Amino acid sequence: MALFATQESIVEHRDRWERIVHKLRTGEMPPAGLSRPPAAQVETFAKFVEASIETAEHNLQPDPGRVTARRLNRSEYANTVRDLLAVDFHAERDFPTDDSGHGFDNMGDVLTVSPVLMEKYLSAAERIAARAIGADPLPQKPIEAEYHIKHKTIRRVDASAIEATHRVEWDGEYFVRIGLPGQRGAEGKPVNLGFWMNGKLLATTTVDTRPSKLEYFDPYSDAELRLALPAGDHVFRAGFIGDDFPQRLAHEDVYNAKKNKFLSSIIFIGPFPAKVEKPSRQKILICDPATGPACVNRILATLARRAYRRPVTKAEVASLAKFVAVAQAEGQSLEQGIQLAIQAILASPHFLFHIERDPHPNDASQTHAISDLELASRLSYFLWSSMPDEELLGIAEAGRLRRRVTLEAQVKRMLADYRAAALASNFAGQWLETRNLESLSPDPKKFPEWGPELRDSMASETRLFFEAMLRENRPLSEFLDANFTFLDERLAKHYGIDGVSGSAFRRVELSTNQRGGILSHASILAVTSYPTRTSPVIRGKYLLQNFLGAPPPAPPPDVPNLDEEAVGNDGSLRQQLEKHRRNANCASCHSRMDVLGFGLENYDAIGRWRTMDGKFPVDASGTFPNGKSFGTPAEMKALLKEELPDFVRCLVEKMLTYALGRGLEQYDRPTVSEIGGRLSASGYQFQTLIEGIVTSLPFQMRRGETGKTQKTVASR
Repeated sequence: MALFATQESIVEHRDRWERIVHKLRTGEMPPAGLSRPPAAQVETFAKFVEASIETAEHNLQPDPGRVTARRLNRSEYANTVRDLLAVDFHAERDFPTDDSGHGFDNMGDVLTVSPVLMEKYLSAAERIAARAIGADPLPQKPIEAEYHIKHKTIRRVDASAIEATHRVEWDGEYFVRIGLPGQRGAEGKPVNLGFWMNGKLLATTTVDTRPSKLEYFDPYSDAELRLALPAGDHVFRAGFIGDDFPQRLAHEDVYNAKKNKFLSSIIFIGPFPAKVEKPSRQKILICDPATGPACVNRILATLARRAYRRPVTKAEVASLAKFVAVAQAEGQSLEQGIQLAIQAILASPHFLFHIERDPHPNDASQTHAISDLELASRLSYFLWSSMPDEELLGIAEAGRLRRRVTLEAQVKRMLADYRAAALASNFAGQWLETRNLESLSPDPKKFPEWGPELRDSMASETRLFFEAMLRENRPLSEFLDANFTFLDERLAKHYGIDGVSGSAFRRVELSTNQRGGILSHASILAVTSYPTRTSPVIRGKYLLQNFLGAPPPAPPPDVPNLDEEAVGNDGSLRQQLEKHRRNANCASCHSRMDVLGFGLENYDAIGRWRTMDGKFPVDASGTFPNGKSFGTPAEMKALLKEELPDFVRCLVEKMLTYALGRGLEQYDRPTVSEIGGRLSASGYQFQTLIEGIVTSLPFQMRRGETGKTQKTVASR
């Protein structure tokens, strides 16, 4: 105990002292049953510890740390190709899953390059360059590819949708024919048929489900669409939108052509030449290369400058021009030569890696400001997960980006741009773990409503909510209790909210305390559940880890699993868990974790509101270690809002980690505290967090390498 008896010990063991202060303030210390000092005395002691830590940190030499040179992850690669060449490339289908560190997949220390990945980079560069220029000829005759349920080449998603994976060999236009056998009788209403590629709705058409007025009615009708499709492997889905007819049928009648109209096949016929010039050609061919080498060099210099995110030298342009000459020497066209040069650009380390240069790479005591161009790349990949655009790159080349007023103006401009949606997809998708929706498979017997459309609607709600919080610069507290959300008809029905019709998402003001804030989003409630039931333990751990920055330790190895057979039979889930945590080894962690999870028990495993769990009433009440109690999810969220500084600090740490591409260290604590102070002064407005990060020491500076192992910031 002498170790913690002096002020010096606070400085030396500040991570432990921060955990002590946190546990004192939340009531976790002293343990239940022991006398507790008066609240005023606890607060005085906590402020003394915090002041001691702040003084010690103030006296330390600032250390910006360093970010390991890292490759583009899959999202960054795809977005950069999109913005550089106007080509949609689905890197998640071509490249292996990126490793994650500290909760994110853009960490330099884990983004390695294997020989297999390098081969895939080379293959992708060839295909992307070919698609961008389109100089290779299309086949003379259209090719037909059929996917049919009877051949088992197609998957039934549910009673209203089918899905197939198909490789489109060439960019071009295709006829897409969808087989629709069956009829629904005279009472059948027309339905909307949708066609999706990789989850994106490409087209809709109306389908009549009644018998034809013709004397000889052919129940095996088709719907045909003509669509421009990009080359590559894609998942295509055809399905009826907002169709509840199959739910009124007996299971054996769903695929009975005399009683229902359903989907059976997808046929692709093509390619046919596009009617308009490809946007990629317009973006690349800024002059006519047939006019001579000067134009070719201009095209290559423009592409390389944007791809490498910096000015390029004459020697680099000349090196790329050699690829054009090689192609022409082999009898290929001038455009095919430019295509080969683009392939070389996409395989270059200057394109594939975030590269920052140190004047003193082996001296950890030497800190320096990164260049304006390096700052531009940090900024664009933080906010857009993509390359700097022309305005940002031009300001950086002029050496003006570091000016505070210029930088803040660029941040506001970039947050208003559509590309800032990447923060919702990549940062929020990993912070909130909603990326895991894709891999969920709730038990179809218990949750027959689950399907790809409902899953996509769940993801869209959370993504649109995060974007609104960001773009409207709303207070961070509204993550916990906002009285609005974004719904389409399907999700509104799932929530039991009236007045929302159609497949378009719209902002909805909430009039019930059953919903409000992201903790009531079905996406989050689903990813924190088991396939067959809710999990207060998973949900409680999720809140501690992602909202309060206080993840529990790993459970002891000898703790028995919950008796699943007893759940819902010999007692409610809550009763079973209360028996489970009587184990003394479990009680210390579960006392806080389970309380948070039980506070969300009114939501089932796919986010629907409920008052009964099977035959047992739901008990969503609880008492925090500090003695404050709640009886409903809304009341629990109100208590969580009282811990707003903990939530904000957790969010600052996670977003700073994501922005830097590295884990936080002890020397980053002053930055976290400084940003937290700015947030408090601004009323916790969201964009203050972004501005605090991009103007911070670790975001704008770096140092040389050190031989010492640094200790990562410990969560409380």
